[in-house]
Amino acid sequence: MAEKKFITDREQLEKVAPMLKAPIKRQVFVCTGKSCSQVGGEEVMAEFDRILTEKGLRQGKGSKGRNPMGEIVLTTCGSIGFCSIGTAVMVYPDGTMYGQVQPEDVAEIVEEHLEKGKVVERLALIELGKN
Repeated sequence: MAEKKFITDREQLEKVAPMLKAPIKRQVFVCTGKSCSQVGGEEVMAEFDRILTEKGLRQGKGSKGRNPMGEIVLTTCGSIGFCSIGTAVMVYPDGTMYGQVQPEDVAEIVEEHLEKGKVVERLALIELGKN
């Protein structure tokens, strides 16, 4: 078994994981689990990827067309907890959960919530502090 590599030097960590220097503000989780995928989860994920990449907001490797200093991390996930009314999307750390998201809703979520900080009320199921 190989010995675990533990890096304590911050500069060395940033060379291995350059995202540590990115000014990340939010992480968007898109459910692509079984139920959500049946109602367009993969298409919603693809639309988030397309728009965030085009705007230079998606954090990631430049070799994949993403911005190493991007502010948004986009992640697929399994169940967020309400897949029966999917596609489910959660914006972290805001605590906002959106339901029944369609690809045509993604631009509004990106522009209003991720860029302007305003929750898209018509899709929001849960907002942190407003339960």
